Amino acid sequence: MLHRYLIALGSNRRHPCHGDPRRVLAAAITTLERDGLRLLACSRAIASAPLGPSLRRYANAAILVESDLGPEAMLDCLQDVERRFGRTRRGQRWGPRVLDLDIVLWSGGTWAVPGLTVPHPEFRKRDFVLRPALDVAAHWRDPITAQSLRQLHTRLTRPRPLP
Repeated sequence: MLHRYLIALGSNRRHPCHGDPRRVLAAAITTLERDGLRLLACSRAIASAPLGPSLRRYANAAILVESDLGPEAMLDCLQDVERRFGRTRRGQRWGPRVLDLDIVLWSGGTWAVPGLTVPHPEFRKRDFVLRPALDVAAHWRDPITAQSLRQLHTRLTRPRPLP
């Protein structure tokens, strides 16, 4: 059975072989394809401000992929690619990183086990995830809210009156 995944990519550190963060994202996408994921669509890369204590701006993108991997196996695949790019999961949360790969949505709906929740619990609050996702899956609906990614992005970014 084939599954579709919306994957968010981020980088805010140079890689010694691949170069600046935008090139890291491109290299990561190539690596995921070589590892057997079928790339269906790829967003443009955007620049975004960091969350937390990091001072470096991020390059962010989103891809839509197809695979026979279930959610836990997909997470293992993504974390393996992160490790190969030099990512370690020790130290400061939200610190600088060469590569961050997150499952945002899955064609199977919801999934929750320790260490993995799909949809990603924070994606609805993050312009740096939703904006690139619009390029590849604007009409995909969040299984929790039943809103499309376009609707979620509009709600997140609409001007609000001052109190």
